[in-house]
Amino acid sequence: MGDKKRPRRIFVNGVDKYSSKHIAEYLSSCGEKVEDDDDGEPQFNEPAFQVVGTLSSTSTKFKEKASVLHEQYTSLSREDLLPRLLDCDIIIYNISENATQDDIEEATWAITALHGEMENFRSKKMFILVSTVLTWALTKKQETEEGERFITEEEFRKRRPHPSFKHHNNMEKQVLKLGTGKKTKLKGYVLAAGIQYGKGENLFHYFFKVSWLSECAKVPIFGEGINFIPTIHVLDLAKVIQSLIDVKPKSKYILAIDESKNTLGDIVKAVSHVLGTGRVCQVPEKEAIAMKAYKQEELEYLSVDLRLDAFVVKDSFNFNWLAEVGMIENMEALVEEYRHTRKLLPIRICLTGPPAVGKRKLAEKLCARYRIHHINIRDVIDEKMAQLKATIARIDAEVSEQETAQDQLETIKASLENNADRLEDDLLFEILTEKLSSKPCRNQGYVLYGFPRTFEQAKHMFSAEDGDNQDSPDGTPSYNKITPEYVFALDASDEYLTKKVQDLPESEAQKRGLTQDEFVPRLARFRQLSRAAETALDYFDEQEIYPAYLEVKDDDPEFKLIESNIIEVVGPPKNYGLSTEEQEEEEDRRREMERKQKEAKEAAERKRRNEALLAEMATQYEAWQNNLAEVQRQEHELLEAKALPLRNYLMKFVMPALTEALQECSKIKPTDPVSFLAEYLLRMDKD
Repeated sequence: MGDKKRPRRIFVNGVDKYSSKHIAEYLSSCGEKVEDDDDGEPQFNEPAFQVVGTLSSTSTKFKEKASVLHEQYTSLSREDLLPRLLDCDIIIYNISENATQDDIEEATWAITALHGEMENFRSKKMFILVSTVLTWALTKKQETEEGERFITEEEFRKRRPHPSFKHHNNMEKQVLKLGTGKKTKLKGYVLAAGIQYGKGENLFHYFFKVSWLSECAKVPIFGEGINFIPTIHVLDLAKVIQSLIDVKPKSKYILAIDESKNTLGDIVKAVSHVLGTGRVCQVPEKEAIAMKAYKQEELEYLSVDLRLDAFVVKDSFNFNWLAEVGMIENMEALVEEYRHTRKLLPIRICLTGPPAVGKRKLAEKLCARYRIHHINIRDVIDEKMAQLKATIARIDAEVSEQETAQDQLETIKASLENNADRLEDDLLFEILTEKLSSKPCRNQGYVLYGFPRTFEQAKHMFSAEDGDNQDSPDGTPSYNKITPEYVFALDASDEYLTKKVQDLPESEAQKRGLTQDEFVPRLARFRQLSRAAETALDYFDEQEIYPAYLEVKDDDPEFKLIESNIIEVVGPPKNYGLSTEEQEEEEDRRREMERKQKEAKEAAERKRRNEALLAEMATQYEAWQNNLAEVQRQEHELLEAKALPLRNYLMKFVMPALTEALQECSKIKPTDPVSFLAEYLLRMDKD
């Protein structure tokens, strides 16, 4: 085995920020092919780079080191940072987006400090400043007979920065001043990056989010939308940096942009078309701040208007672009990347069960929890009829469009009239497929209940069509993209269902079609279909979408246990969380609930302590009473014992004489009985 080449060490600042994070991750994944030239073993990849980096100055908390980084530093002083920079072969400072004044000052210090240590370098180093095309924002446009001329990086000396990016421009100039001779040990390059997107879409995220949520009928374009925005996918920017490191071009100023020449309006329209309703509207730029869609410094990037051409990237670098022609032509792939990065996966649920079992109530609970769409057959039919009526009434609609809508509406009405207010299967399939294929349902998902009722309906509705097979071609089950992922079969005893229907108010029973005349045949029909040779649940079983069977009972009227079981199977929500305002309200509610729970707990604890104290006091009082009674008894016995000799003495020597004197006094009844008794006892003593 030959000597292995030491991986080049690369420093990247702010690795916790969007752009630097993906640059660091990409460079860490780059490999170099090495071959054992002794015994001709197969080639294998070795890391080409060791990437180290710092957290940004705006990082509010320590973050775990990314697995792709060789080393990660946090809260380093400049004295501690300099030796780490000197230990690297390539130093990358990225100030392309969301750079603070501290970031720019650190980059300025770094280039100055490295230049001062250049004589002590053991090998040549490369300093790459990743800047932004905003340093070209006010460059004078060149008009020709054919219109506005594109500007190339060869004209970088004529660039004029946006007022907010003068510090970026000064930093670029400082890097460009680095020595250009062959003997220089520190070579500098400036990459003016286009507005970056990809891996979550960064500054374009608002348009993706609004389109994905489908909460706005039209996606807003802030301003006129006619400004040309130079762009680049963040991973293509990383590839440009890798190529720059490998190629070391003569040009020191390089535009890192793709070949697209798209306006803001074109980009927003493309996002809305692929991910949302397809409609857009113009909104004054200042409304973006009022709507909390963007901050002022972010709008400065989106309002740039430049037509640039990148010759160095096009002619000198040779790498496989991810999105060479820009966002619009790659929008489908970008949307998939966006969904994957942000884990925005639709949740599709189907609930089956007998009438009155509670499918609607449970569906509403699940829709509220997962923020997905509630699909009820009757509601879908009514919505479709309303759409057709609106089309017919539209003034700007084409005559052919109105006639088609009129024919469809009459067909639906006739079907409902001829089938006891039920729609024929073919029409139902068409309307329901349109609904489940709509952008909201495909983006977020749905809860469908009460359908399908039979094996044939399920097969017709969800079987894969040509080109829509999601499965491998090895004979495994196949179904289309609107098929439920989760199927839950609710059931309850006939007695439970009958009692539940009987307890309903008459108006509610009529509204839901659950009067006795309607409920009994509906329940019988459901039981009959459940005993068929092939049921709707059998279809899902065959597709390996195994239904979960849940029993509804009296002791769970709010479906808390059933909802808990479903949540355990489905997992957490897979879409956007609450908005900022909703998060604040949720946090207020959480704090209020915690406060009330704390107060209730404290009150219960006080009550428990008081009850324990009272019980202890009662026990102590009872013990004290028992002790007091015992003391009194003992004192009484002691007094009794002490009084016995005296009693005997009195009975023997006093009581006889006193009894005689009293008897004599009673006979005579003197006016002064006490004096009489005294004189009488005195005479008895003398005798």
